[in-house]
Amino acid sequence: MAFSADELRVLRRALANALHPAPLPDEDVRNALRLARSVDEAVREAGRLRAFLLDDLARYREALPGSLAGYLDLLGDALADGYDPQADDLAALRTLRDHPAADRLLTRCQILAERSVRARLARVSQATASAPAASRARLLALPGGRAAEEPRPKPPTPAPAERPVPKPSEVFPPRRRPVPPPPPEERVAG
Repeated sequence: MAFSADELRVLRRALANALHPAPLPDEDVRNALRLARSVDEAVREAGRLRAFLLDDLARYREALPGSLAGYLDLLGDALADGYDPQADDLAALRTLRDHPAADRLLTRCQILAERSVRARLARVSQATASAPAASRARLLALPGGRAAEEPRPKPPTPAPAERPVPKPSEVFPPRRRPVPPPPPEERVAG
């Protein structure tokens, strides 16, 4: 992400104020809020772009082996952006081992996947080691336990509909019975 000179000036003022709190002029507050909105929008756009690229990668993976070159390029770009290869990626690359670029990418993906698994296991082991042993033995489902003390969230109330839901009789009006033809003696010959 790149900032313009004006945005850097606003950011510098906001950081200086965070270090040495003092009242800010209204214009500085407006500029800081505008910069925050711009950064939020850039982050949302980056998330949308990442989701699109990962969907595109999945489409190319499903179209293998016909989309080999495109898939390898997209996977390489995704790995450069910090993507952790999934089991589907590893399986797809294993089927393409005879291609030298796919074999190199498979080696790289296996190393990254192993690092990712080790990092997750380390986080889990740190979380369980730092948690007290009593917290693992506590049964929250029993009445009178800690769960009874904690307030339970209320279920969300549904938002009022913009239009009322029509009744079936309004959507499907009753059928009108056909009027029987008049008896033959009432017919007038003309």
